[in-house]
Amino acid sequence: MLAAGGSTRFKGITHKLLVPFRGKPLALWAIEAALQAGLDETVVVSGAVDLSEIVPAGVTLIGNVSWRQGLAGSLARALRWCEYHRYDGAVVGLADQPLVPASAWIRVASAAALPSARPVVVAVYNHQRRNPVYLDRSVWSLLPSSGDAGARTLMVQHPELITEVDCDGDPSDIDTMDDLERLERL
Repeated sequence: MLAAGGSTRFKGITHKLLVPFRGKPLALWAIEAALQAGLDETVVVSGAVDLSEIVPAGVTLIGNVSWRQGLAGSLARALRWCEYHRYDGAVVGLADQPLVPASAWIRVASAAALPSARPVVVAVYNHQRRNPVYLDRSVWSLLPSSGDAGARTLMVQHPELITEVDCDGDPSDIDTMDDLERLERL
């Protein structure tokens, strides 16, 4: 779970990941969905804000001191952690997408385990690719190490590497107060 950004577009009273959303901190929605999916481990990459008070037991919290380099740097940090722990792949999501359910994480991970799966498995909602995304170890070196593109660049440059999986839920992310208010009304 990538949760290291600076929340620069969000003009709330606190960092967006800590702002209350339907009764609990925004980031906790995404973290709990990932945890409920029952994958091998749930890891949260933090940076701009301390999430240690909201991360539940059973979740590993790692820091990214280079979070200002963008999402790609946080993704690289997460994948270095996975490499160190000898994982062959990782399912990656964003902490500012509170309405992506555990079922999306499960569908992406299950599709990645199929013999016919390609090295990148992406969740699709209403014909739009969004998170979570499975990244096999074989593609980690193809990912950018800085900027805000993450796996998007890889998917554009190498469409032959992608398996799409239809998922339920709403992949809307919260970047502004307007986004927060709109999703609160859903």
